[in-house]
Amino acid sequence: MPAINKREAEKVPEEPQPEEVVESTLKTFLSTEMEIKEATEAEVVTENAGKNFETQMENLGKEIAEEMGIPTWGLVAILIAVSVVVLGICFCCIRRCCRKRRSKDGKKGLKGAVDLKSVQLLGSTYKDKPDMEELTDNAEEPDEAESKQSEVKLGKLQYKLEYDFNTNSLAVTVIQAEELPALDMGGTSDPYVKVYLLPDKKKKFETKVHRKTLSPVFNETFTFKSVPYADAMNKTLVFAIFDFDRFSKHDQIGEVKVPLCQVDLAQTIEEWRELQSVEGEGGQDNKLGDICFSLRYVPTAGKLTVVILEAKNLKKMDVGGLSDPYVKIALMQNGKRLKKKKTSIKKCTLNPYYNESFTFEVPFEQIQKVQLVVTVVDYDRIGTSEPIGKVVLGYNASGTELRHWSDMLASPRRPIAQWHTLKDPEDGDKKD
Repeated sequence: MPAINKREAEKVPEEPQPEEVVESTLKTFLSTEMEIKEATEAEVVTENAGKNFETQMENLGKEIAEEMGIPTWGLVAILIAVSVVVLGICFCCIRRCCRKRRSKDGKKGLKGAVDLKSVQLLGSTYKDKPDMEELTDNAEEPDEAESKQSEVKLGKLQYKLEYDFNTNSLAVTVIQAEELPALDMGGTSDPYVKVYLLPDKKKKFETKVHRKTLSPVFNETFTFKSVPYADAMNKTLVFAIFDFDRFSKHDQIGEVKVPLCQVDLAQTIEEWRELQSVEGEGGQDNKLGDICFSLRYVPTAGKLTVVILEAKNLKKMDVGGLSDPYVKIALMQNGKRLKKKKTSIKKCTLNPYYNESFTFEVPFEQIQKVQLVVTVVDYDRIGTSEPIGKVVLGYNASGTELRHWSDMLASPRRPIAQWHTLKDPEDGDKKD
């Protein structure tokens, strides 16, 4: 055989022995098996940890639900609702921030931006119209609707005046009214008219109440007697129209004032006048105050029950701007006082509340012959108590007083409540 060189001998690798191959294969298999085992154990540990966390959360949820006294599903629902609310709030905040950024960006873009076309148009208009008169012609005129709203329409009244120089009497006829405002809930009013002369106001007349109408036709004539022509020139005739309300104060719609010195009383005067707003709070007729009371009459028992309920806006009688009012009820017949009763005294008030009941024995055959005088008096411990105002009801009453008395007789055994405006007390009422 030929001899092998030393270099070629170094290049030829030695073949591994069978024992070494088996040993390396076993080591590789064992290492792979250990890696698989470790991975499996890690997965088991992770799974166990997740199960433990879920178990802990379930136990915690049950404990919280037991403490709050609600079922577990209720707690879950609350948590879901809270999360929804929180997400909604976050969404709104993000949306608002985005809007603010957009608006700021828009304002930044508008700052300093000049529209050359608009500048050119403005320049051309000023060149074409340099005259100030032409500019004022294009000025905006006041809106007619606003001016009409400022002038509130209260309606109008038709009346007739006839003066008799032989008897020195003035006959006043209230004919009708039109276009009155609706003061009731149903879109209508219950109007009536008071007629009197200023400045004395001693004699007042009232028309009948016309129910649920804005265009009442009265056709009622009233006569002021013993009014010399010379005195008539210093007087003012007043037509005050009211909306009747049984259970509250009558609202004054408006009034018409006719100074007699401005009209020719030598001839018959018939004309329309627009109603004007009332001067002062409550008008000319509301200086003494108002009182509310109910009347109830039982014919079989012959008993008249008067319940004094309350009073409002009484006249200030004391130095401190208040009064100490009480109410005096007197039953009169032919000018003589049959019986008298009083309410309690309410200290330092102009709006007293009483709700006190009084009963008078009045036989049925006598009820049309008596008068009921209700007087509001200011109590004075040192001096004499002074009357503030009064209301007279009965067979010879007029206006709202007569209506109240008639409604009481027409509805036996049923209390009829109504507001009344206090009238000037007479000299005979100044003594308690």
